[in-house]
Amino acid sequence: QVCHGLRTPQLPVWLCSLSGRHGVLFGTDSQLLSDWKTERVFHLYFYNGQREQRKTAHLTIDTHSHPWEEDPREDPSSTGKRRPPVEMAIRTKWAGATVSWNGIDPFF
Repeated sequence: QVCHGLRTPQLPVWLCSLSGRHGVLFGTDSQLLSDWKTERVFHLYFYNGQREQRKTAHLTIDTHSHPWEEDPREDPSSTGKRRPPVEMAIRTKWAGATVSWNGIDPFF
């Protein structure tokens, strides 16, 4: 028997398998599960327990950003443009969202 809390979490939690490694992506705002208005700009945290990760990554997700707001040094039409797997996983739920790593280099 699975307890009710595991079937219906009170906070958003996703277990991720990215590039052969496992991690957890989670939020601390319970409204993200029930109120679509909170999906405009919100925070998620990512932790994978790997040696290169010194602390939990704090990510800011903006689902209403515009392409012209991206870093001007990056060419959005470039076929060689690669994003970290964590960002691509986030975009499976929120297509087109921008992800800010809040000053740290993407490590995953």
